[in-house]
Amino acid sequence: MNNTAFRLTLPILFGYLPLGTAFGVLFTTQLDHAWWIAPFMGLVIYAGAGQILAVSLLAANAGLLEVAVAMFVLNARHLFYGLSLLGQFRGAGWRKAYLIFGLTDETYSLLTSRPRGRDRVHEQHVDFRITAFNQLYWLIGCTAGALLGRMVAFNSAGIEFALVALFIVLTIEQYKSLGDSFPLWAGAAAAGLAILAVPQPHQLIAAIAVVTAVLLIHYLWHRSRTKPEASSNDG
Repeated sequence: MNNTAFRLTLPILFGYLPLGTAFGVLFTTQLDHAWWIAPFMGLVIYAGAGQILAVSLLAANAGLLEVAVAMFVLNARHLFYGLSLLGQFRGAGWRKAYLIFGLTDETYSLLTSRPRGRDRVHEQHVDFRITAFNQLYWLIGCTAGALLGRMVAFNSAGIEFALVALFIVLTIEQYKSLGDSFPLWAGAAAAGLAILAVPQPHQLIAAIAVVTAVLLIHYLWHRSRTKPEASSNDG
């Protein structure tokens, strides 16, 4: 069973190790904290992009409120991941809490796409091991990066671009999935407006608030247009 889980998670291993290492190096070179806090974050927070974002914001002297709001918005999609898997996790007992906690983008993709048998209990055991293996890979990467950043002196300038590159990839994938560029341009416009009109410590929250309001208004407007069309088709 462990061999099955390990084999299924090999692609994630090769992704989490370098990204976790980049986070660990970024943490120890950008923040004046003990190196072990980096893997500790990977243990109790376990949010790859969120952890890198938190380091970047803290290094830029952002307030804890800004960091908390940014991480919540960034990881809010996991709420919907969990809701879609409640049936699959039903009856998992004490494992259920960890399965929900460890639900990253990559783990969700793997749990929802892998072949499944009829033995529900067995499949939940495999799900648990897949989730645990993935977090283990992330912890190894965070630890290795933190030790590397603490023990080896090198110029880490530019390593924070790992977060920018990650978000560029996520943005492109979201655009391909949605096929709608409006959220992208709305976010860019909200960020520009916040930079121009809001003091630097509060720019992130302001941009998030503006783009959330714009997207909500856009959604309500789009829904109001589609309802009359649906009614006329029914008539």
